[in-house]
Amino acid sequence: MASQAEIEYRDFVTSNLDRLCRFAYLICHDWQRAEDAVQKSLTKLYLHWNRIRSSSPHAYVRRIIVNTLYEERRRFWFKREHSRDELPDVVQPDHAESSASKLAMLESLARLPKRQRLVVVLRFWEDLSVEQTAEIMNCSTGTVKSQTARGLQTLRGLLGKPIPTQVEGAQP
Repeated sequence: MASQAEIEYRDFVTSNLDRLCRFAYLICHDWQRAEDAVQKSLTKLYLHWNRIRSSSPHAYVRRIIVNTLYEERRRFWFKREHSRDELPDVVQPDHAESSASKLAMLESLARLPKRQRLVVVLRFWEDLSVEQTAEIMNCSTGTVKSQTARGLQTLRGLLGKPIPTQVEGAQP
């Protein structure tokens, strides 16, 4: 029989898995790497679940995902592959304009330097405060503010239009 901690862990994973995968994807812009990073992170989270389950598991797992993705990039054997088993879904005509703007935003986001991309994702997709973002990034609040300003300025230049303070469609 499963313990209360195991039940809480399963409930946490079940209710947050999609959101965590989207979060990781927005950082690395590769679904396979994102899913791998989330899987590794959830394994690490499970090992420490009893200690952190009553505090802030969301912040803890986000931090693990960020660290996992950055550690992976530092390894010398890492190479980026883009293999697909299936064709992408066909965009329906009535959603084409909305989908095109979201794709443009995702492509522009992928072109940001990694720290700017991370701060934009944490602040606007995950809707975290400056302080929470600084904690996850292990930096000062001033760094978060400057990276946010630079990231938004770069996005404006890439998209050629103003960036809203809340990105449309960011929340599930």
